[in-house]
Amino acid sequence: MEPEGNIVRIGISLLGSDYELIEAGWAVNPSVYGDRQTRLFSYWTVDGSTKTGCFDLTCPGFVQTSNEIALGAAIHLKSIPADLTYQITIYIYKDPYTNRWWLQYNEETNIGYWPAELFSGLRSNAESVEWGGEVYSTRVGTSPHTGTHMGSGQFPDAMFDTCGAVTRMRIHDNYPALKSPVYVEAFTDEYNCYDARYVGDYVEDPEFYYGGPGRNPLCP
Repeated sequence: MEPEGNIVRIGISLLGSDYELIEAGWAVNPSVYGDRQTRLFSYWTVDGSTKTGCFDLTCPGFVQTSNEIALGAAIHLKSIPADLTYQITIYIYKDPYTNRWWLQYNEETNIGYWPAELFSGLRSNAESVEWGGEVYSTRVGTSPHTGTHMGSGQFPDAMFDTCGAVTRMRIHDNYPALKSPVYVEAFTDEYNCYDARYVGDYVEDPEFYYGGPGRNPLCP
């Protein structure tokens, strides 16, 4: 099984191909955790993962402050397509006084923070926020394609009750309160293998759906 996960990502572009990025969510990542359990994770880099960056607390960077929530901890409750669903809430926000980026879990527990000293561009602000799923494999873009699932392994369909979902998407800009994002675009590479759909019209709260099986008849 190759790594896959559900993420919220905040970043800023630098010169060339470099970028600064922090992200968190859940992931199945045998190369990091040595098993196939679903785990809470965080990640950061300041040069497009060229020389810097790591998961959780595997290198100096992220500062853990909570003794209740552990990065890398297994998440045992899992959603069942068209049946029971579970969700976790991830909130990444910047302290305007210390310029630290904090990671909060389920609207109540600050897990820890990324120090301002790690960054240059992100020390002042972010340029983009992303929500979604990702799969890493050396077989992406080749044949045979990886069969690693994204989300539930189901494509987003008309009912949206069997695939991965991100709800309650919010951003915090110069406006004092959290607000729904205005300029949103759904994007997927390997669109025959995985897909993504953003639903923002005629709904009370915008929602994002994603997933796919990887290798299938349209993605050999």
